Amino acid sequence: MTIDDYSTYHIPVLQQEVASYLVTNPEGVYLDGTVGGGGHAEYILKNFNNIKRYVAIDQDQQALQASALRLQSFGRQISFHHTNFSRFDRILAELDLAEIDGILIDLGVASNQIEQPERGFSYMQSCPLDMRMNQQNTLSAADIVNNWTEQDLIRIFFEYGEEKKARQIARQITRYRTTEPITSSDQLKKIIDRIISRPYAIKSYARIFQALRIAVNDELKQLDSFLQKSLDFLKSGGRLVIIAYHSLEDRLVKNFLVSQARPCTCPPELPACICGKKASLKIITRKPVRAAQSEIAANIRARSARLRVGEKL
Repeated sequence: MTIDDYSTYHIPVLQQEVASYLVTNPEGVYLDGTVGGGGHAEYILKNFNNIKRYVAIDQDQQALQASALRLQSFGRQISFHHTNFSRFDRILAELDLAEIDGILIDLGVASNQIEQPERGFSYMQSCPLDMRMNQQNTLSAADIVNNWTEQDLIRIFFEYGEEKKARQIARQITRYRTTEPITSSDQLKKIIDRIISRPYAIKSYARIFQALRIAVNDELKQLDSFLQKSLDFLKSGGRLVIIAYHSLEDRLVKNFLVSQARPCTCPPELPACICGKKASLKIITRKPVRAAQSEIAANIRARSARLRVGEKL
């Protein structure tokens, strides 16, 4: 698949739900921190054609090029910026935008990223251990498995992949790399096979690859950094719309929304509030919005999507 195939670069999940939750002001200014192939942006701009400005950010240069092609008909309504979504505040400062009406973040890996073997995201095909979302970054999955200590590997496999056999897999990796470098997905799968027999190994492949991808791209730290700044730039009534795909991300998002919606953090035994904290948002989605079975049938990756929404007070 080439960049010119932008229509199939990535199938956006929950696009109707995203648009209906995000756009509270049909003539407003919106930030898409993970524009990807532009699927959500295209749906939003077609259905709300009076939107004043749509700021599109992505750390993947290929994705940004694909979305620019897909969305070129919208002209000056949309601008494109190459950076991680956690640095959105710098982009808004450059554009002299102090407040916006909504922020969309889709934390998934694009179909195109998974399907390109050279990007190294998938254990389903033979590929190099890369996994960099931003290819200008230097750290790759190969660097981690060949150079990080056994204790560091145990930590990321357990914390980021929730892999029960993290210690045994990390030990096998450190033994294997003394004989030759680990550079491919096939090598890593063979190492995992020494610990876990098939078909059970398949779930461990997924967990280990997820852990490496999170570590390579520093995903949880970037998400936390974004969340801590997000409400500073939303207008009152503006929406924060986030799609997560695994429990670690979703837990971070959920906990942030709950903490910002809670007016007081004082211990319950105190007779009166002394913290003075006030709620800064209200939670719009008490439970995560999930894809309908019809959407999952058309796009299996929608199965794990969890949409949460908060509105700034």
